[in-house]
Amino acid sequence: MARLPITAVRVSPQQRTRETAAIAFPQLADRLAEDSDLAEIDFGAWSGQSFAELEDDPAWRHWNEARGEASTPAGETMSGVAARMQGAIARLRDGRERQVALVSHCDTIKAVVCRTLGLPFSQLHRFDIAPASVTTLVVGDWGAKLLALNEVSEAQDHEHPRMGDDGDMA
Repeated sequence: MARLPITAVRVSPQQRTRETAAIAFPQLADRLAEDSDLAEIDFGAWSGQSFAELEDDPAWRHWNEARGEASTPAGETMSGVAARMQGAIARLRDGRERQVALVSHCDTIKAVVCRTLGLPFSQLHRFDIAPASVTTLVVGDWGAKLLALNEVSEAQDHEHPRMGDDGDMA
């Protein structure tokens, strides 16, 4: 992260994003600003359950198969998640800071990427957002453009190899 000219950092209310941001941007650790629009998806009754516990829940399966229209038990849809993330980005775009890091969560980042690329939410399983990865957008009055997706350090890349479409390691 040291190579990035970041001047401000916004974090989700979840403590793990504050901890990640403090490690990634130690020079800005005392100026991290919380933004509730960057929060994790509200999973309601599913919160705290493991994937194994949820695999037999028909609503969980529906959520994962039909992200475009399904909602969590708390009523949050991917469209709603994307809208709140885009709202945060729009507020920052209109602010003074030009190079802002947003530290959020996998599915919230995927929601913004889908919206930026014009992809339906049903396609969000076709790309990864790894822990501590960097996805870069440039945003202006003209819209948004994806510059980088899921960039990881060389050490992360070796620790967490990616799977190719045919199941082979990539």
